[in-house]
Amino acid sequence: MTRHSFLLALAAALVLSACAPLPIGRITSDPTQFRNRTVTVSGTVVTGVGLLGRGGYQIEDSTGKIFVISSSGVPSRGSRVKVKGRVLDAANVLGTPVGTAIREQHHEVER
Repeated sequence: MTRHSFLLALAAALVLSACAPLPIGRITSDPTQFRNRTVTVSGTVVTGVGLLGRGGYQIEDSTGKIFVISSSGVPSRGSRVKVKGRVLDAANVLGTPVGTAIREQHHEVER
């Protein structure tokens, strides 16, 4: 493999790994590792509250649950979503401390 091919393969792997969803349990088990980093997670919405296009919701996968703070609306309960956002390790939702959360940059309802 030439040096150019190796660098191209490495760059492609880095781009693809940045988009791959992380298990929620990996983030919540060591939130300092992910503090202020952008991550992508997938899960099912278990609860949520929204008002005027803002709010928060909690998603879960097979490894755990995490709160998502949203400024682009709250998906309905039971929806399967993919969320991209920045990890916060001391978040408050409606004045209640919830610990680790994600400040959403974007979410997509999976079909």
